[in-house]
Amino acid sequence: MVFRFGTAGVPRSAESRSTVAGLRRLGELSLDCMEVQFVRGVRMSQQTAQEVRREAEKLGIRLSVHAPYYINLNSSSEHKSEASLQRIVSSAIAASACSARDVVFHAAYYMKAGRAETYQVVRRMLERALELLESEAPEVVLRPETTGRKSQFGTLEEVLTLSQELEHVQPCVDFAHIYARSRGGVNTYEQFLQVLEQVEQALGGDALRSMHIHLSGILYGRGGERSHARLEDSEFRYREVLRALADCGAAGSMVCESPVLEDDALLLRQSYAELTSRRR
Repeated sequence: MVFRFGTAGVPRSAESRSTVAGLRRLGELSLDCMEVQFVRGVRMSQQTAQEVRREAEKLGIRLSVHAPYYINLNSSSEHKSEASLQRIVSSAIAASACSARDVVFHAAYYMKAGRAETYQVVRRMLERALELLESEAPEVVLRPETTGRKSQFGTLEEVLTLSQELEHVQPCVDFAHIYARSRGGVNTYEQFLQVLEQVEQALGGDALRSMHIHLSGILYGRGGERSHARLEDSEFRYREVLRALADCGAAGSMVCESPVLEDDALLLRQSYAELTSRRR
């Protein structure tokens, strides 16, 4: 398979909530990527990071990290924006310690600023983060995520432009968020293909072959994303996403954020395998 499939955090069926236990459960399920979730803060000791690294290497599981959710690089409070910057940097250093290459994060909210102004603030803050990481974790790739709410910075165009302008920045393409942000307006094979064509036009073929993707069911309202859902409980056409990915020759990591993490990750893997096997 050209994609690895896995979960955003520890699978529900793991014997404990530790990352190592989560990795072992993924190994039992033959899933092969995990996004370590630093939801409320970066709390991983060097000893734990080494244990996680060894277990992931033994099982052949590719690791990534999701930085804490309370990040707003565009906050009107300097204290909050600086704390947000530090959360990204700390996440990247922890990622490096456990041999994870990609650090995913929601970059900012527009607040009262315009989109262009917010973009410039986010760009400057990420430049600073990259400077701080140059000696600490130079191999880490920062991946601002396409976001699901209209109040959030993170349109496809915004994250692609950041990726064009800053080295060691690449997008995390969350197709469910794109669907929810458009309030169901982006939900066909042709539209998903257009998303992938935009990625390739902006960043080249290598970006398509090293993607970091989020997929789950999702519910939306007037402002965009409301909540994640089971794949089969949403009108989001995830199979059309898989078909577009296969037709584009895309590859990388596909992380499931569904409420039933490993169940839907296995469904994605099975659906993708069935789709690609029919083409051989």
